Amino acid sequence: MEDDTVHQLKRRATLLGMRRLFPVTDETVARPGGATAGAGPAVPPGDREWTPEELAAAYAYPETGTGGREPWLRANMVSTLDGAAQHDGRSQPISNAADMRIFGTLRGLADVVVVGAQTVRQEGYRPAREREAFAALRKAAGQGPAPAIAVVSASLELDFSEPLFSSPLVPTLVLTGAAAAPDRVAAAERAGARVVIAGDGMGVDPVRAVRALADLGMSRLLTEGGPRLLGQLVASGVLDELCLTVSPMLTAGDAQRIAGGPSVAVPRRFTLVSLLEEEGFLFGRYCRDQPR
Repeated sequence: MEDDTVHQLKRRATLLGMRRLFPVTDETVARPGGATAGAGPAVPPGDREWTPEELAAAYAYPETGTGGREPWLRANMVSTLDGAAQHDGRSQPISNAADMRIFGTLRGLADVVVVGAQTVRQEGYRPAREREAFAALRKAAGQGPAPAIAVVSASLELDFSEPLFSSPLVPTLVLTGAAAAPDRVAAAERAGARVVIAGDGMGVDPVRAVRALADLGMSRLLTEGGPRLLGQLVASGVLDELCLTVSPMLTAGDAQRIAGGPSVAVPRRFTLVSLLEEEGFLFGRYCRDQPR
């Protein structure tokens, strides 16, 4: 990508900070720094960067269930205006600093991050790290210092010498099927990974995967894709929420969409519950209309 021109740099310097576009009430307009009816946390002014506490409140997991937490699976994805989820095989080129702050916030709130094996390889996944800004919040919620990473893989063709497996703060999980090659299962376990069987064949059943993680005490679930995994989660009806960053970029080409695979018989309807904006990037939260 070409270097910024002087004009672009000046324009970037004049952009306001993050602001809430939805939900909007009269109170939001009158007092942008005050609380909004039905909108959750106080809305900071749109001329500064939101604090980690404000972002955490804006993205708090719902309190579900009465006899303990029911699992809630949210996805976090980024897409360009023309629907590309990647550029040159990676999501970083279509992201920005605000998107990465939200990325960190969502990880800071999650018990576990579920990710496909191909995305682990393409994006060079590393273990989740402890984030000081969320330490007190995680302790109060009874969570460990960082979320576990759960890699979904049928073949288990993974490099177990990588830091994701060799030096995680929290042991990495591997979700696979009962028919996975025994030697690869043994290799994963020797590397310190916890192998979780969530399917009868080679592949992983998304419904069983969600339940297996919940049975391990991981109810705040976050997936970062990739597109093939997200498509499977959508098709199985287990996705509760989509956090979608719309990047103000056009890439053309043949990049993947945020979700791939076979289409569903009837399109899934989600409801917009929150929309933030910074530097032309839109950050939406969409939740499923009907409970599973």
